[in-house]
Amino acid sequence: MERGGYVYIMSNKNHTVLYVGVTSQIRNRVWEHKTKKYLNSFTSKYNVDELVYYESYSTIEGAIYREKQLKAGSRMKKNLLINNHNPKWLDLFDSLDE
Repeated sequence: MERGGYVYIMSNKNHTVLYVGVTSQIRNRVWEHKTKKYLNSFTSKYNVDELVYYESYSTIEGAIYREKQLKAGSRMKKNLLINNHNPKWLDLFDSLDE
């Protein structure tokens, strides 16, 4: 059975830090970021707890491929992607329906 996946971008309150990640369970993973489950992680250290962008894929491999593309891209490209889909940089966590 194939399992879908998500690639997502999170930011801090002032939108000065971006984090790109991949997961098969986006709601649970974002909740882990929000609650700082892993205290020594990058997202905990820099208070990255707002989901500002995500994409869903039918396979986890597709999501991993896209994550690599996003991580290789510039901050400007990530900003443009977020601005085109979420111009107010709202936290999208409550809109997740997984």
